Amino acid sequence: MYNKKMIFAAIAGILLLGYNAAQACTNFLVTKGASKDGSTFVTYAADSHTLYGELYYRPAATYPVGTMVDIYDWDSGKKLGSIPQVTKTYSVVGNMNEHQLTIAETTYGGRSELVDKEGVMDYGSLIYTTLQRAKTAREAIKIMHELTSQYGYYSSGESFSIADADEVWIMELIGKGKKIVDKKGNIDTKRNTKGMVWVAMRVPDGYVCGHANQARITTFPKENGKTCISSKNIAKIFNPNVEVVYASDVISYARAIGIYNGSDEEFSFSDVYSPLDFGAARYCEARVWAGFMKVNPQLMAQYEDYARGDNLKHKMPLWIKPTEQLALADVIKLMRDHYEGTSMDMTKDKGAGPFACPYRWRPMTWSYNGKKYIHERATSTQQTGFSFVAQMRGKYPAPIGGILWFGVDDTYSTCYVPMFCGITKIPRCFQQGNGNMMTYSRTSAFWLFNRVSNFAYSRYCDMIVDIQKVQNELETDFEKQVNEKTEGFAKSYNADAVKGIERINAFSEKAASRMFNAWEDLSNYLLVKYIDGNIKKTNEDGSFKSNGHNPTYSASPNNPEYPQWFYGVIVDDAGENLQAK
Repeated sequence: MYNKKMIFAAIAGILLLGYNAAQACTNFLVTKGASKDGSTFVTYAADSHTLYGELYYRPAATYPVGTMVDIYDWDSGKKLGSIPQVTKTYSVVGNMNEHQLTIAETTYGGRSELVDKEGVMDYGSLIYTTLQRAKTAREAIKIMHELTSQYGYYSSGESFSIADADEVWIMELIGKGKKIVDKKGNIDTKRNTKGMVWVAMRVPDGYVCGHANQARITTFPKENGKTCISSKNIAKIFNPNVEVVYASDVISYARAIGIYNGSDEEFSFSDVYSPLDFGAARYCEARVWAGFMKVNPQLMAQYEDYARGDNLKHKMPLWIKPTEQLALADVIKLMRDHYEGTSMDMTKDKGAGPFACPYRWRPMTWSYNGKKYIHERATSTQQTGFSFVAQMRGKYPAPIGGILWFGVDDTYSTCYVPMFCGITKIPRCFQQGNGNMMTYSRTSAFWLFNRVSNFAYSRYCDMIVDIQKVQNELETDFEKQVNEKTEGFAKSYNADAVKGIERINAFSEKAASRMFNAWEDLSNYLLVKYIDGNIKKTNEDGSFKSNGHNPTYSASPNNPEYPQWFYGVIVDDAGENLQAK
């Protein structure tokens, strides 16, 4: 998901080439009982070759009664319509608002005929409009239902992660673009309604969920008035016993348009609205499986055939219980993965080159000698615009409790910096308008991190070691500082909200500045150390120190050889021509 309005004119030509949303974005959802400190977490990677990484900010505001707000399609910038504005909106930093409510998404597309071109609310506007109006996950689900019921839903199928400091929900939805017709073939005006069909399920406490561009909710309990309700009783959503909510016509609509004829009990949302195929498993579900493998490998190893697309009937669970509760660092690791240690390990085949680069340039599918092949689509990918790990901590005042650990570019080589959800100023390096995909900016974190990562791809197995040392040093210290200072920030906020916000503004700004300066130094260090395919000798351990104490180099560099297998590839290809006499 990304706002094109800032850069739409500059990249319109690129957009016309098309962007396959079904191969973008990854979310993991962690409940309070599954985390070591009782936080809830939502992770998100916004992946697109045309997405510029920046931190969106919407300040809180008040509006006169009768004010209208224009709605623009998040992907194209097209105006879809206008809706009444509420009299008071909440501030939003990235995808988290001042009440610690977080909403993230992955696009699964689903049945193309269900896109409603007359709808007003697209998926991006639905998220950010809701974040400005809701305080809790349950309220967010209710507002999303009401907005789309009244104004229609414009986009294709989406999976949403919706979480506050207490609960985590997964919501899957798709539009109602296909008209219902009667037996004579006439449009049934009585049964054709605006909106979307959807299911929302609360992730059980102690469990971890995930989604990555494929609908994952299958069968679900039906209306019982206690733990499960339909949208006809949406007002009951605030009852804490409610665990499942769904559109009242989610099944009847499928029957009416001829895509389902089974029983209510057997109805599976994903199977009906987003049928699984090889690509959905291998490119999408495999990412969820890889994350699940990190938290419960004993359980998840059996599902590798499903993740590979070899056995589509062997579906993995919607959520799993981790073998151990997750710390912040563990949640971050969910976003850093190239299928290492599995049959899809991107560092192992010859496509990784002599320096084990776990990236493959697009297109993802290709042909050779009449056969079709693929490149893996991992959670960590080169085209990430921005990503985050949203942490919601209910024991603190909301503006202090919520932290968006924010990073730009490739998740494997980014650095996550703490942005408190109550901040009212965005650090310069993350600000909107500080460069774009067609305009380089020396003060933009996006361009700086791309400079480092794109250089690292040329000698990945060596450079990533240097990058991770700095990454780990900064992230470890940022977490330490957050833990040490949060109590003081909370006390300051409770005593004087304005001064409390000033303190977290200063903290997040300082953290971002430290990160930016360290990465500039790292960029210079990597260039000096690895210039022209060499690795310079040093009089120390050779590692970069973000505190400014760095090794001195010998004028005579090392000339490391290629691995033997790569020499074999060269010999097999051109050995006779290259053999020494």
